[in-house]
Amino acid sequence: MLQKVLLVEDSTSLAILYKQYVKDEPYEFFHVTTGEDAKNFIVKNPPQLIILDLKLPDISGAEILQWIREQKIPTAVIIATAHGTIDIAVTLIQSGANDFLEKPIQADRLKTSIKNHLAHNKLEGLVEDIQNDFNRNKYQGFIGSSLPMQAVYKIIDAVAPTNASVFISGESGTGKEVCAEAIHYKSQRYNKPFVAINCGAIPRDLMESEIFGHLKGAFTGATTDRKGAAMLANGGTLFLDELCEMELDMQKKLLRFLQTGRFTPLGGSKEISTDIRIICATNRDPLIELNEKRFREDLYYRVNVVPIQMPPLRDRGTDILDIARYFLKKFAKQDHKKFTAIKRNVELKLSHYSWPGNVRQLQNIIRNIVVLHNDTHILMEHLPEPINSFKTSIKNTEKQHIKASNITPIKPITNTGPTLPTMTTSDNSTNAKKKINTHLIRPMADIEREVIENAIDYCEGNVLNAAVLLELSPSTLYRKKQVWDTYEESD
Repeated sequence: MLQKVLLVEDSTSLAILYKQYVKDEPYEFFHVTTGEDAKNFIVKNPPQLIILDLKLPDISGAEILQWIREQKIPTAVIIATAHGTIDIAVTLIQSGANDFLEKPIQADRLKTSIKNHLAHNKLEGLVEDIQNDFNRNKYQGFIGSSLPMQAVYKIIDAVAPTNASVFISGESGTGKEVCAEAIHYKSQRYNKPFVAINCGAIPRDLMESEIFGHLKGAFTGATTDRKGAAMLANGGTLFLDELCEMELDMQKKLLRFLQTGRFTPLGGSKEISTDIRIICATNRDPLIELNEKRFREDLYYRVNVVPIQMPPLRDRGTDILDIARYFLKKFAKQDHKKFTAIKRNVELKLSHYSWPGNVRQLQNIIRNIVVLHNDTHILMEHLPEPINSFKTSIKNTEKQHIKASNITPIKPITNTGPTLPTMTTSDNSTNAKKKINTHLIRPMADIEREVIENAIDYCEGNVLNAAVLLELSPSTLYRKKQVWDTYEESD
């Protein structure tokens, strides 16, 4: 995928000139005229490089730069400065800008600067990819690096650049709409509308009007013409949530629209064509709906080109804590509270709760705590019902945490390497010789693996518990375990 360069410049004539300078360069060049448009673009589709004008009609370039660095957005920033403001540009470089260009920007200077910064950004990105290949903690609105979510991220990466229909399934609160938005904003349609319709929340009589629109007088109450979602999403993406709850008659009309790309508004006689991508979702099992004749088989195979199964939160391991910390930080900042962290015993309880409401429930739990309390850490007594009365199934959880350094079931270390000769050392104070048992000397990597595997066995396969006992990051254990498994498979 081509790298992206964003120009934030309120002068349209200058933007046209700069676009002409780089029209043959091997990257995508985008332009916005205001600070708010720049923020929206950066959030939805982060560019690798931003050329930022200092004077904008709504927000100063300095404020945008500060926002970029506060949000830790991994992008290079070049300040575009007029003559007489170079001192300001130099100050901004000290505040996090990467370079500055003096207006009017010359073609060669612009192209060279962009080329150099993109090359540097790409190199940093390669290093980051190597380090974080198995630990993507934030991705297009998602939070979490668990293996089930990494599988979802890879499917999104693969399907987003195409026009293939996507059918997302999963329990309520697992992030199906976030998934649909991620596909949209990583596609070529990212700068076009994303329109979402909840098929389960719209009355049967209004569904056709909501999707296809209507003309004045089409039915009682239709006092004006109204565009439907199919027209509002033209050029972009139409997301149909809870598709299995749509009535069969409407499913038939939707199928024809998907096959032809054409529709007729209610009360109209002329067909209208539109160019949209369809993404559907359901919290039901579509195969059960097919068997029960509540979902058309032909529509199912039309929309189920690329299926994505969103994992429930209880299957996402350490993502639970990452998401909890994210919401804690967000809500504490919003409400000016002192919360900064979660106590370890609370983390264990959060990690082993079943979360029937998934991410939405976790978000509400953290919101409740932040609103009602004002400590620095989330404590057990802060937890509301039903999680407050939930009993963890971990064996002796508190004792395990207190005595993490004394895991008794660890297997004894055995010598698997070559026998080394017995060594002696001289004790200067007594001039006596001390024997060293070299049979216990082994490569540190072997010892580390044995300790980790014993801890996982002790926790009955629960990597999260093992990480707590070993006082390691769970993502580190997942990564090491995956490397070992891959090595064994290659053998």
